[in-house]
Amino acid sequence: MQLLSNSKLKELASFRQQKVCEDRGVFVAEGSKLASEILSMQVPIHTLCATSGWYEENGSDHPMVSSQWIVDENQLERISLQRQPNKVWMLVERSAAQMQVSKYALREPALTLVLDRIQDPGNLGTIIRIADWFGIRRIVCSADTVSCFNPKVVQATMGSLFRVSVSYCSLAKWLLGCGLPVYGALLDGTDLRQVDLAKRAVLVIGNESQGVSPEICSLLTHRIAIPNVGNTCESLNAASATAILVSKFLM
Repeated sequence: MQLLSNSKLKELASFRQQKVCEDRGVFVAEGSKLASEILSMQVPIHTLCATSGWYEENGSDHPMVSSQWIVDENQLERISLQRQPNKVWMLVERSAAQMQVSKYALREPALTLVLDRIQDPGNLGTIIRIADWFGIRRIVCSADTVSCFNPKVVQATMGSLFRVSVSYCSLAKWLLGCGLPVYGALLDGTDLRQVDLAKRAVLVIGNESQGVSPEICSLLTHRIAIPNVGNTCESLNAASATAILVSKFLM
């Protein structure tokens, strides 16, 4: 464990750019709670930077960490993407998350989530956490959905990224070959209370402002809607809608 030099600080600050993270096959995870969650999984950690106070509380013996550095508050601010950095910053191997997911994989998942052009990192992160809560181990995303390794997504998942498989592909091609009933959440769909839901199915959640794209709509076998009981607002947040729909399918 070493004090962070200026040259190393400059190198680590470059990981604020997602292109650098992609090229190096890592992602950024920040904050004491998330760090504790990840370290407990015993997965490979590329780099760990923390304040001396954090090391005093958590120790410095972390065998799965390749390199460890002591940083002061100013240095932490230089590498962090958060407005108020919280004691610890890590670079985690992307492959580590994918390997960890395999431990939770189900042979025949009851429900697969499909995300069509979800753009808000907070929404995606929350949806991954919702999936984890309900035991959903697979999410399939359109190629233009925000990256699951976006720092804001990682932060919102609070460790669920290590338990839910998130993949990106051509949704139309995937849906055509899935061999399952495909339900889509639409404002003009059939009232959810009036639909008999299949025990094994695919649920499509669309873009925050535009909903499910016309191409994907044409592949839906069932169009469903959450009833607007209050009749006072236009729509639900994508993550909130996901939680309601998933609970209906699985509970």
